[in-house]
Amino acid sequence: MPTLSGKNRAKTAELCHALADETRLDILDQLKDGERCVCELTDAMQAAQSRLSFHLKVLKDAGLIQDRPEGRWIYYAINADVVEELEALVASLRVMRKKGRSDSRC
Repeated sequence: MPTLSGKNRAKTAELCHALADETRLDILDQLKDGERCVCELTDAMQAAQSRLSFHLKVLKDAGLIQDRPEGRWIYYAINADVVEELEALVASLRVMRKKGRSDSRC
């Protein structure tokens, strides 16, 4: 995902939308040390399961987290591949900034 063109732009927008909410950032913070089941997240965040489920779905749809069912429970974890894609995107923006505009007419 190192460019902001075509379908990458749509994926980048979806990721940014998923990251643009404090509750979702709190969920990611809870998951940074490893996977957790939904009941652990509910307790840690003192949130209703229905509210948490909505935010987990947004994160999952964006690809930022993965889920794994085990028995009655679902465990969530950060998707490291997508985090690496985000890092590559940010790195490409740094390179673009350093290069500047070479054909500026203003």
